Amino acid sequence: MDAAQAAHSHDDYAQTPVPEKDRRSFFSISMVMLGYTFFAASMWTGGTLGTGLKLFPDLVVTILAGNIILGIYGGFLGYAASSTNLSTHMLARYAFGVLGSKLPSFMLAITQIGWFGVGVAMLAYPLNKLLGLPLTPVILISGALMTLTVVVGFKAIEWISWIAVPAILLLGIWSMATALGENGGVAVLAAIEPKSPMTFAVGVALGVGSFISGATLTPDFVRFAKNRRDGVSATVIGFTFGNSLMFFFGAIGAMAVGVADTAEVLAAQGLLGGGIALLALNIWTTNDNALYASGLGLANITGWKRKTVTIIGGTIGTIFADFLYNNFVGWLTFLSVSLPPIGGIIIADFFIRRGRQIAEGEKPEFLRVAALVAWGCALGVSKISPAEGFFCVAPLNSIFTAAVVYLIADKLLPGGKS
Repeated sequence: MDAAQAAHSHDDYAQTPVPEKDRRSFFSISMVMLGYTFFAASMWTGGTLGTGLKLFPDLVVTILAGNIILGIYGGFLGYAASSTNLSTHMLARYAFGVLGSKLPSFMLAITQIGWFGVGVAMLAYPLNKLLGLPLTPVILISGALMTLTVVVGFKAIEWISWIAVPAILLLGIWSMATALGENGGVAVLAAIEPKSPMTFAVGVALGVGSFISGATLTPDFVRFAKNRRDGVSATVIGFTFGNSLMFFFGAIGAMAVGVADTAEVLAAQGLLGGGIALLALNIWTTNDNALYASGLGLANITGWKRKTVTIIGGTIGTIFADFLYNNFVGWLTFLSVSLPPIGGIIIADFFIRRGRQIAEGEKPEFLRVAALVAWGCALGVSKISPAEGFFCVAPLNSIFTAAVVYLIADKLLPGGKS
């Protein structure tokens, strides 16, 4: 290995393709993707669905429909990543241009740092409430530990996932079995009528919207796959199986206890210690992925080392965790709406414009105006999407709009390919 290769390896290939010698097995990628989708917020979303839908068939169909959509979307991005072994930000360079890619990288990085901070607070508040631990020290210590894991890189995220995924599965199944056992079984829960019913379309929109910005970052992790089959399969498993499980764990607990907060559900079931462990592992794995993705984005913008910008991002997210949690969750949700069109543009560029390949040695253009036009149109469509009905899944509307407008604009604007 020469000096240049060693430097890229040390920086987790933030700005280059992952070479064959450092690619990971199907099981490794699957574990990382499951760790990514095993998120406390998904359980709380499931809890919200559980209090608004009947168990069968409404809840089951809604959860599966939403996560199949996420699996398909993530699968396309996973295919592109495992074909090129490039991150989201490097793929964006080809779709948006070198200069143009800095805007989506900035949006992705800032949004993920924000969610990292919110995640740190999401762990600290229950520990403060349930165990009486002081809030500020818990925020600082947990933020520092999560940042340290990300600084080490993909291997450390994989190690954490190997510990967290089995533990979360065990605790989730335990909680769900407790909920069923203490409340008369499936038949009794199935008979519960929701107090505030929601429609199928709204339920799917909630399920898809809860994680589609995260699905946009799929290439950042799947680029380590050995081949396309492993990359796509691991992605689909993460979203259709992993995220669905989190929804069901949250929904069943909420239906049994009557609250959507996962930590409170587990505490009410006498699983306080298990609940805290589940919450910590859930947040740690997803927070690590969020900060890792933000580091790749900042590296694309600045050209600095991934580790350096990761420490900066983690420090900012930790310091402002409490402030972000109490003031900016709504703003971060709004920012997350801007991320799915990036994936739509990358998919259209890679699969249609480029015919599923990027030529070896091909240099990205400086700026591709078609991508910026498509992104702007997609954000407009997302904003005017209806609250109910067939077209109420705003992120999905923005993905399709971004892809279609990008391909049309690529033909019409200067610099586009014929």
